[in-house]
Amino acid sequence: MSRKVCTFADRNMVYTTHYDSPFGGITLASDGTALTGLWFDGQKYFGSTPEAHHEECPSLPVFDDTHRWLDIYFSAREPDFIPSLSLRGTPFQQRVWEALLAIPYGQTVTYGELARRLGCRSAQAIGGAVGRNPIAIIVPCHRVIGADGKLVGYAYGIELKKRLLELEVGTQASSSAVSPAGEDACVPNIITHLC
Repeated sequence: MSRKVCTFADRNMVYTTHYDSPFGGITLASDGTALTGLWFDGQKYFGSTPEAHHEECPSLPVFDDTHRWLDIYFSAREPDFIPSLSLRGTPFQQRVWEALLAIPYGQTVTYGELARRLGCRSAQAIGGAVGRNPIAIIVPCHRVIGADGKLVGYAYGIELKKRLLELEVGTQASSSAVSPAGEDACVPNIITHLC
């Protein structure tokens, strides 16, 4: 079976493909070079970042890399690479998403702690940016939890958030089994801006 060869004549085109995960269908989006979106089917903000022109194009190298990353992840192993990403959002959102990338696999951090580490006074502002993360799982917004350790605020629902965290810790234990990230484990020193 031959794969479709995509042409890149339109710089405003968004290329998409699909991935069947054990937790449901996932749509991937790319600008032709980097991953710009990864959404579970039915996500609250699905497709909020891609432009109007879409073309199904499963043959992109970044999609191959992302499929490989997801295959590793859904086999309950930590991937040792990150596909090329292009996170499109406000400067504040981008800082929050960069901080999410620093949360270690199998660990969690609270919205309040993430706000403190970013020098932001509002955990709600952090929650708003986390909720609009365009690249689920790889940019691990599911690792952010409520102040009391409860699973809150996930665009796909709390049950899916719980399943992703359980996958990472390799157990079907309660959400309290997910260990919080250490004091300096979450946000690298390069993030020093104030909200």
